Amino acid sequence: MATTTYTVKGMTCGHCVSSVKTEIGKIDGVTSVDVDLATGAVRVDSAAPLAEADVVAAVDEAGYEVAV
Repeated sequence: MATTTYTVKGMTCGHCVSSVKTEIGKIDGVTSVDVDLATGAVRVDSAAPLAEADVVAAVDEAGYEVAV
């Protein structure tokens, strides 16, 4: 099991949170996604470590940006 936290910029509402959770949740191996709207923190639990590029692409697909 692996847990990684990312900071996502641009989320302003519950719909934003839902979009990010849905897109990241589509990545193979992801077991849960928790989003803190106030801080932009996104915690991703997965069966094995994920490629950061996959998470960045999923967040981009949702319309937001991972802070580097």
